Amino acid sequence: MNIAFFFTPKNELVYMNINSTMRQALEKMEHHRFTAIPLVDDNGKYVGTLTEGDLLWKLKNTASLSFSNTEKINLSDISLHQIYAPVSINAQIEDLFSRAVNQNFIPVIDDHEVFIGMVKRRAIIEYCSEKLLNESQSN
Repeated sequence: MNIAFFFTPKNELVYMNINSTMRQALEKMEHHRFTAIPLVDDNGKYVGTLTEGDLLWKLKNTASLSFSNTEKINLSDISLHQIYAPVSINAQIEDLFSRAVNQNFIPVIDDHEVFIGMVKRRAIIEYCSEKLLNESQSN
């Protein structure tokens, strides 16, 4: 089944521009209680996913960095340690099962690599649950 049925469009999501600051990311992630957030460039193209771990590694490995000066660090200066590879809007939901084990969401891009939304792990689990229930009732 096509992921368009499970897709949450970006206008309903929180994401950030790669030129935002570390402080902005920390505050946005805290406010929404997120552990990861998609990043886009100035053209809206998906460039990766920032995680809490990425922020902690940057803090740990930058001697002069403290919360008070995180507004001087651009997100483009933070190494991303996990790969959240995007999928095309034409992908099938079954193709996302293995990714959902380790990711809270799967970024979705259009044919021009522009970030258009995501499929959340919850939607994948609900689909699997419904499919299993339907199969068990058929037997």
